[in-house]
Amino acid sequence: MLIKTEKDIISLIQSDEWMMGIIKTAESLNLPDWWVCAGFVRTKIWDVLHGFDERTSLPDVDVVYFDPSNTSETVEKELEGKLRNQHPDIPWSVKNQARMHLINNLPPYTSSIDAISKFPETVTALGVKLNRMNQVILTSPSGIDDVINLIVNPTPYFFETEERMQVYQERVKKKNWESVWDKVRVNHITSENIRMCL
Repeated sequence: MLIKTEKDIISLIQSDEWMMGIIKTAESLNLPDWWVCAGFVRTKIWDVLHGFDERTSLPDVDVVYFDPSNTSETVEKELEGKLRNQHPDIPWSVKNQARMHLINNLPPYTSSIDAISKFPETVTALGVKLNRMNQVILTSPSGIDDVINLIVNPTPYFFETEERMQVYQERVKKKNWESVWDKVRVNHITSENIRMCL
């Protein structure tokens, strides 16, 4: 199946009962500026582009939100517990992006979308949620070209410094996505390449 546009991605997700169940469960928390993001979206796209009959399992399902009024990690764990009560078979991960800049040693984020734009890889910088009309909407701060063309690149933010690029390099080696999706091509940028580009 060909995937060419954001509408194609949205249609894929809307026709996936399992994914819609997860999105609706996340919505039930009524979190500010919430999204289900990263591998949840990317994995679906890559599975379809590879013609897989079975869904690739996810190490976690990332739910992000933005609430500067309460940045306690305890709250995130309580939210994960609420999600597990509804769907105990899902590996939920809930993170308030109003505090995650501290974990990632970055300047404060201004919103969940701002945080997603600063994920290491373009193919990970994706999120979905429901709008007020109960329709799926997609955020893709780095665009969708890389994910639909099966190419892994650093986001513009991670390309800005050699230190961030090293984080990107370590992540893509650890993830080893090519071993699961053999059509995926990862841009393995060397330290020498980084210095030349900066």
